[in-house]
Amino acid sequence: MQRLQVLGSVNLDVVASVSHLPSPGETVGGASLAFHPGGKGANQALAAARMGAEVGLIAAVGDDPEAGLATPLLRVEPRLDLDLVVVDRPTGVALIVVDDEGENQIVVAPGANAELLPWTIEGMRAGPLLCQLEVPIETVAAALTASSGPRLLNAAPVVVGTAELLGQIDVLIVNESERAALGGELAGFGGLIVTTLGARGATIEERGRLVASATPPQVVPIDAVGAGDAFCGTFAALFADDSPLERTLELAVTAGALATEVPGAQPSLPTLDEVEARCPSRS
Repeated sequence: MQRLQVLGSVNLDVVASVSHLPSPGETVGGASLAFHPGGKGANQALAAARMGAEVGLIAAVGDDPEAGLATPLLRVEPRLDLDLVVVDRPTGVALIVVDDEGENQIVVAPGANAELLPWTIEGMRAGPLLCQLEVPIETVAAALTASSGPRLLNAAPVVVGTAELLGQIDVLIVNESERAALGGELAGFGGLIVTTLGARGATIEERGRLVASATPPQVVPIDAVGAGDAFCGTFAALFADDSPLERTLELAVTAGALATEVPGAQPSLPTLDEVEARCPSRS
């Protein structure tokens, strides 16, 4: 596989598991608490590495204990090359509430991720690039400009200026709400639009034409945190390696589904062997 460069966030996920998600103003007791490494950039980079890709991750952390708690799985993954910028801000933290059905609510305090500025990508290698939007958008724009492609953007979360990046990318990955937020801005986009549909799978479109679709295997979801990142990292790794679009999408959908069976974002990311064994086309 080609080396895949990932630019993105590193967070410590603080996860509270509860019977049901709180309504506004409601206090839900009886939670169990867990700490997991996370962040969209870190999750997607690790997911790609577990698909067999050689991956480089550019990210920022603080000079604090949380940085150590947020990066252990990244540091031991042999296919992952970490390029961490240490800044004078706390490591990013995501506060996550997960209910008995695997649904979640997430609040992110970006901390050091907000200091991943354009100068940090000066040594970025050429080649395929995967970005998200939990780091400053000007840094994402600079990385896309510097990349030799293919260039993939997971527009999560959609922020001011996201539409201006569309002319710099080859593949846009969004869920249904992110796609709705971009709305008419996608009308003139000439690349591939990959839309994840939760339990219904995912589709690939090009200029309004359906190119591929896939449905996931049957799973019993425990925790949906990280499922989208498992999808994105898997898709990027295989797309960068010129895998056929149908196979790329099916494996990505399967990876996302399998990630819901294990608590935590990074601990849930499956390997290529695990994904291939559970693909619906293999059953």
